[in-house]
Amino acid sequence: MGLGKTVITLTAIRHLIFDTHEVSRVLVVAPLRVARDTWPQEIGKWGHLKDLTYSVIVGDAKKRTAAIQKQAMVYIINRENIKWLVDYYRSQQKYDFDFDMIVLDELSSFKNYRSQRFKYMKLIRLNAKRIVGLTGTPTSNGLMDLWAEIGILDLGQRLGRYIGRYREKYFIPLREDPVRHIVYTYAVRTGAEKEIYDRISDITISMKAKDYLHMPECIRTAYEVSMDLDEWEMYETLKDELVLSLKDASINASNAAVLSGKLLQMANGAAYDSKGNVVEFHDRKLEALEDLLESANGQSVLIAYWFRHDEERIMKHLTKIGYAPREIRTSADIRDWNEGKIQVALIHPASAGHGLNLQQGGHILIWFGLTWSLELYQQTNARLWRQGQEKVVTICHIICSNTIDEDVIEALASKNATQERLISAVKARLK
Repeated sequence: MGLGKTVITLTAIRHLIFDTHEVSRVLVVAPLRVARDTWPQEIGKWGHLKDLTYSVIVGDAKKRTAAIQKQAMVYIINRENIKWLVDYYRSQQKYDFDFDMIVLDELSSFKNYRSQRFKYMKLIRLNAKRIVGLTGTPTSNGLMDLWAEIGILDLGQRLGRYIGRYREKYFIPLREDPVRHIVYTYAVRTGAEKEIYDRISDITISMKAKDYLHMPECIRTAYEVSMDLDEWEMYETLKDELVLSLKDASINASNAAVLSGKLLQMANGAAYDSKGNVVEFHDRKLEALEDLLESANGQSVLIAYWFRHDEERIMKHLTKIGYAPREIRTSADIRDWNEGKIQVALIHPASAGHGLNLQQGGHILIWFGLTWSLELYQQTNARLWRQGQEKVVTICHIICSNTIDEDVIEALASKNATQERLISAVKARLK
């Protein structure tokens, strides 16, 4: 992350179009904000790319139709509109897509082979002579992710055409329900990890920014808060009994996944009840956030949140004490942040965690609430700790002691081990 995948790819595209004449029409698929802002900005930023013409296919149906009909070399679309693109071609009685090169920015977003975007991308991909996948987080949840990611590139040549055979060959069941014959967790077979890496090594290049750039130091810290006895007892009740009955509401957890979310919410200070209303428990993290902003001494701070009610509580609390918090959503928000016009900004990892260049606007990131997703966690951190950052980056996690917050931090650290092994195994040794 942050090594310049976008400009590297655009440079290759320019070479293939103008120098070797191997491609003429390129489709770039990216997250919405990255498609709308980052790719056009990169084309405009670099002098050697000035001859590349492009069209951004976002917005309503009328705007998308006009964009796809525009004459250009590079067409940039957000991944949510892949189905629309297929339907558009079919409506025009076109069943062969005329893109001779495809770039999948954030290849990891195609790790779910059951998803709509995966299935429709396979249709578009068939006629392309070249396809490139870009990601800073290839195996955020383990090596199982690689089957779909590599498969969309090579159509199953290296890791097989079927996920079942991939599992049988390289993994063993670790946790399963023998009655319903459902496997919940797999472990990698002995020696399989190296074999997987070897199989994909001919089409994989991996680089880490710290090996090629003089990256500033990145300091990770934790600010611990604690619930009082009454709050702790409510937390434990929900944890043990899956239900918490309050005076005017109840909070239920029907399964382990729901319970995990509810406990994370309570650790943050509020949770949704059975009717979808917000029940507030404590302000420990809001008070910690206030302390951290004060210690920043006027420097711009980026705050990552996970639950919508956290965003609302943060906005309300910070506004009350004199700040003017603003969420990073639009192109104008990104520009104002990088120009130093926003002192406190909020960002949601799922909507703005990929590809955005925010390193010019600040160097302090505070995690108000955590996510189980290693990919979103690392990508969000990389909005500030990336090429072009000139200051030491501080990433602070507000942790509620003796709660699920501590489990999430530990899980993120253990998930990172697998990803680090992958990156090391296929790491490019450039001279």
